[in-house]
Amino acid sequence: MAEEPSEESAPGSTERVLTRRERARAATVGEIKQAALSLMREHGTTDFRFSDIARIMGMTAPALYRYFADRDELLTALIVDAYDDLGAAVADRRDQVPRDDPGGRFHLVAQAYRGWARSEPTRFALILGMPVPGYSAPEEGPTTEAARRAMAQLKSLFYDAAEQGLLDEPTFDLDAGPVSQFVDGREDPMKLGDEADLPAVTFQAMVHCWASLHGFVSLEAYGHLDWMPEDVRDALFIASMRHIADSAGLPAPKTTIS
Repeated sequence: MAEEPSEESAPGSTERVLTRRERARAATVGEIKQAALSLMREHGTTDFRFSDIARIMGMTAPALYRYFADRDELLTALIVDAYDDLGAAVADRRDQVPRDDPGGRFHLVAQAYRGWARSEPTRFALILGMPVPGYSAPEEGPTTEAARRAMAQLKSLFYDAAEQGLLDEPTFDLDAGPVSQFVDGREDPMKLGDEADLPAVTFQAMVHCWASLHGFVSLEAYGHLDWMPEDVRDALFIASMRHIADSAGLPAPKTTIS
């Protein structure tokens, strides 16, 4: 009988080599996740039943419990994956221009956020749409950490711009009183590790940008802008992002954004 592969690291690598059994388990977990996503896309909902996944997988429903304790654990894994994929897509696009061009980076972040939502409408709805019926995310658990990681890709623009003295005062109507009271003495709920705290006015500018970006993308993702031709939606999106970036104090892009 062939021996199980060693758990030692491969030559030149610090990562542990998975055993055959671990690789098989990881492949099955991946298939289960894809089956759940397929059901969501087929039925236009973020909900599903274990029994339906078992049918697609050719397994018994109890067999699924070898991989996930229950439906909520599977949903948690799908949410974490979606946040991480969104964060990676945003970071990859953002990093195509230098840190000293926060205006250009914001426009690329906005494009990536919109592009991911359009290509992954089901997963976008899963993490940023209506809550899944009956699902409660673990408090301060993996979904919270994944959301923080994803949000950090937008926040970094404001940190970088503020640190480099490139962030102007916002031009939108600002009542910093309630914002200051909310931020001062309260840890940012989306804070990662030992990040520095943003000034209240910068925090508000960041939330203003994200809320406006998310509002447009949500309207489009859920079909509420389908009455517009696509080229009109594209032009409206670019104009909207330019407006909210300017109003939040972000400088004009140095890089030509296509």
